[in-house]
Amino acid sequence: MLKKTVLRRKSDFSVIYNKGKSVGERYVVLFLKKNGLKYNRIAFLASKKVGKSVVRNRARRLMKESYKQIRENMAIGYDLIFIARKTICNLKCADVKKSMEAATKKAGVLERKF
Repeated sequence: MLKKTVLRRKSDFSVIYNKGKSVGERYVVLFLKKNGLKYNRIAFLASKKVGKSVVRNRARRLMKESYKQIRENMAIGYDLIFIARKTICNLKCADVKKSMEAATKKAGVLERKF
C-alpha cells in the first residue's frame, strides 16, 4: 500500500515547479504549493550533482529525519519538495534541520519556533 503523503506523479512535480514558490537555503531548496488537502504531501530529492548513490541516500535520510522533527509545527495543506544541494555532504542532522527550518520559515509554512 502506498502512502498518500508522498509525492510520486510527474504531473504533481511539474505543477509545483511551474506554479509554486521556491525558497533557497544553504543546504536545501524548498519548492511548495498549496494543495487544498487536509495533509501535506512531500518529496525529498538529491540529484547526481550531490554525489554517488551512498551520498545521495544519506542526504535524503538527513532531510527525512529533519522533517520528522519539524513537521508538527508546519502548516497543513501544502505540497513540499525538498532538494539537497551539493553542500549537504558531511553534515550533521542538526545543521540540515536548521536549514530546513529557515527555508520553511521564509516560505511562511512554519507556524511557530521551537
